[in-house]
Amino acid sequence: MNLLSIPLLFAAAALFLLAVVFLLAALYFLLLIPRFHSPDCSALMGHFYAHRGLHDGNCGIPENSMKAFRLAIEKGYGIELDVQLSADGVPVVFHDATLTRVCGVNRRVCDLTLSELKQLSLGGKDFPDTGERIPTFAEFLKLADGRVPLIVEIKMEKWDARVPEAADALLKGYRGPYCVESFHPGVLVWYRKHRPDVFRGQLCTNFVKEHMCRSLSYFLLGKMLTNIAARPDFIAYDWRYRNDLSRRICCDLYHALPVAWTIRSQAELDECRKDFRLFIFEGFEPDADRK
Repeated sequence: MNLLSIPLLFAAAALFLLAVVFLLAALYFLLLIPRFHSPDCSALMGHFYAHRGLHDGNCGIPENSMKAFRLAIEKGYGIELDVQLSADGVPVVFHDATLTRVCGVNRRVCDLTLSELKQLSLGGKDFPDTGERIPTFAEFLKLADGRVPLIVEIKMEKWDARVPEAADALLKGYRGPYCVESFHPGVLVWYRKHRPDVFRGQLCTNFVKEHMCRSLSYFLLGKMLTNIAARPDFIAYDWRYRNDLSRRICCDLYHALPVAWTIRSQAELDECRKDFRLFIFEGFEPDADRK
């Protein structure tokens, strides 16, 4: 081989690697693109959102209870809540997949009928009988009655079209301001296809730092590469990882609305205020003079 051709081979290899890197970077930026023409979200702005209602276990006010929701409404806070299905297909308001932590019963929500769920008490650490029961989504919407804006998280561990279908059947007739969000990008894809008029958001965190990156799907979701199908209007991100590159690109470059969860003190709220525009809080009440 001619010695003069060696530098040319190295140069060609370097150019090839640069081309590959450029193409991968272009693909990465393409996959992250949110929806550019979002529905009007002005009614959602200017509010703090009480995470699962304005709950306080020490005062007998369980999370995702009618009492917690009623208190949040009385104080003018927006509400973030969780919706999943009972065994008989009724949308209920409950966060965990199991009833263990909140109700002291080692069963899954989806394995019990609404009648069975209604027999359980929403309790605190030692599961006292607070008199509060698991609300249906319909009961909650009747209580809210459009008085405060809502962030509705649709819960599912694996894809089940019945969940967004059942939740949306109730939301269609609701007259107040709301948006939907989910960790499962399939929910956003469903809304993109069936209800493009609804403001939709991707819930996300840094699954690697949370030691939850158990599969390729978690990695893709954590880097928000599922945006290519979901096309979210907002990114609801664990505020502690606000400097994640994918979140920065989505919110700073592509201008998806940045939503912070879950803020647990005024100091945390002040710290992340410059990086987000909506805030989901719990365990304290935000200073109204520092909106």
